[in-house]
Amino acid sequence: MSRIGKLPIEIPAKAKVTIDGQVVRVEGPKGKLEKTFNRSVTISIEDNVVKVEPAGRSRLARAMYGTARSIINNMVIGVVDGYKKELEIQGVGFRASVSGKTLDLALGYSHPIKFTIPDGVTVTVAENTKLTVEGADKQVVGEVTATIYSYYPVEPYKGKGVRIVGQQVRRKEGKKTA
Repeated sequence: MSRIGKLPIEIPAKAKVTIDGQVVRVEGPKGKLEKTFNRSVTISIEDNVVKVEPAGRSRLARAMYGTARSIINNMVIGVVDGYKKELEIQGVGFRASVSGKTLDLALGYSHPIKFTIPDGVTVTVAENTKLTVEGADKQVVGEVTATIYSYYPVEPYKGKGVRIVGQQVRRKEGKKTA
């Protein structure tokens, strides 16, 4: 049995959770989220607490109920507090700017990179090099962050590129001439 799946999810006063069969809807001050879960889990609300249980004794049911519990917990946290990832751009001439729903990145290529920001996510740029990705859905915030990071990951020799704040980059020594 999953140790994570056994834990109940307490619903904060700011959040509202509704369950319609396998569809879970969560509303809060940061937005609304909706997710449909596999039939191998049973989701119920009792005394302002969400409980997730496996629907049967199959291997899939036992595997999915811990996952479903974590996703619902992340949904509740997301609509109440939200999720935030910070990125930093390092390199001469590397910069970013936001215009409407488009993020423009100048990362040393011959062309600017234009990234369309998905709904439910806000990207803010400070000092042309510090990006903040915020939203209620943890998966979407992480995906946007990973996509921006993938355009120019930090290279180990000069340290240029897009880095996630707090990320450790092992630097390499350059070529020696004797």
